[in-house]
Amino acid sequence: MTTFTAINLIKRPTGGPINASLFEVVKKEMPTVEPGQILVKQNYMSLDPAMFGWMSPDTNSYIPPVALGEVMRSSGIGEVIVSNHPDFTVGDRVMGMMGWQEYCLSDGKGLNKVTASLPDQGILSVFALPGLTATQGLFNVGKPKKGETLIVTGAAGSVGSIVGQLAKAEGLRVIGVVGNQEKADWIVNELGFDAAINYKSNDLDAQLAVAAPNGIDLFFENTGGPIQHLIFDRINAHGRVVVCGLIADYDNEVPELSPSWMNIIKRRITIQGFTMPDHFHQVPELLEKLTPYVLAGKIKHRAHVLEGLTSAIEGLNLFSEGENKGKLIVKI
Repeated sequence: MTTFTAINLIKRPTGGPINASLFEVVKKEMPTVEPGQILVKQNYMSLDPAMFGWMSPDTNSYIPPVALGEVMRSSGIGEVIVSNHPDFTVGDRVMGMMGWQEYCLSDGKGLNKVTASLPDQGILSVFALPGLTATQGLFNVGKPKKGETLIVTGAAGSVGSIVGQLAKAEGLRVIGVVGNQEKADWIVNELGFDAAINYKSNDLDAQLAVAAPNGIDLFFENTGGPIQHLIFDRINAHGRVVVCGLIADYDNEVPELSPSWMNIIKRRITIQGFTMPDHFHQVPELLEKLTPYVLAGKIKHRAHVLEGLTSAIEGLNLFSEGENKGKLIVKI
């Protein structure tokens, strides 16, 4: 009997670091591939901050939580090794939701063939959820205009780094908020951001004043945290806030207080949250928007690769610790 490894979610997080007690590592029998199905060997698996929400018990969200006892949800990239489906052949490279497991049995729904010549790590870093999220959030929600000032938190992360580079390509002044000097140097010297602010440093308000002398027109929020209040105080009239994530609050039982609504009234600020499952039907047009920037060499990326399926468990804590450098990926 041939088996493969999978990881099931068996408990909900209750605050604090993610640990092995929330999961069960299991061996599963290799499935029989029925007509209309394919079997995919997953090569790389994406770790994303959204997973904190998927593990929570909250059913009043944009996507149902992962059921206890089920394989943990994630996207990945792999190769079709058996096909009884007319639209897929053995050897096809595919990307989509595959879960924390070495092999994925699928009817093909939600899996897309990968034709770009980038390696697997590059596909997950740019053309998968990070790039799609950045493109949707910046262009369709934020509606950037040349000459404006944008600030993005989590700027060295997989989404934030692409947001900043797209905004620079569109002629905006771009400020990135990061968690250490190495990340600050990377986004300025390698990615071309105009300024970087380490939220763990002193005099944050003074640093914002220097980085954004004409105020802030567009705020792309990925993290939350105390600097959020200082940013709000510098948003210009009719500014926009795109709320993509709040990683600083994901392991808090009680979220931090949000900025005052008084600024929203005084400055007529527009605030919109968004999640990608609402926009999966737009993936082809989002890729059509993103691809020219990539082909023109305007989007750089880096991947932080963990080895082995079980490394995903402790690896999730890198998000809340701010220790991931680029797109967090598990090599299976």
